[in-house]
Amino acid sequence: MTKADKMNRLVVVCDGAKAVLLADTGIAPAPRLSVIESFSEPHPGTAALGTDRPGRVHESATVARSAVETTDLHAQAEAAFIARVAGRLDALVASGEAPARILLVAPPKALGVLREALSHRIKPLVDGEIAKDLVKLPVDEIASHIAT
Repeated sequence: MTKADKMNRLVVVCDGAKAVLLADTGIAPAPRLSVIESFSEPHPGTAALGTDRPGRVHESATVARSAVETTDLHAQAEAAFIARVAGRLDALVASGEAPARILLVAPPKALGVLREALSHRIKPLVDGEIAKDLVKLPVDEIASHIAT
């Protein structure tokens, strides 16, 4: 009997800097969660990551110039972290350590990035999504939020 046989679903709770993978061994109205893995990667703000001035564009017909929007390096770092979490999910499914049901819990923006980063192997296993930031809560409070 593998770990995946014992748990009913895998609960992924994340944001752009922290992720917790939880095993749910309970039944539908009362989840019983336990931590499998947790990842943390705090990112400094964009100002600390890059200090270049915004670029300028010269208009071709006139002498006017316009500023180019700066890149949000903090958002890029968060998206890269979420992509690594999606890669870890893929590895768990490929090794047979994850069950056939996955619940995603993340703030709306991070949930959209996570949804895009999931592989074709993971997407059919996702049986629910909750657009809330629960990653900083204790496990028992997360369980009360996801109880259906």
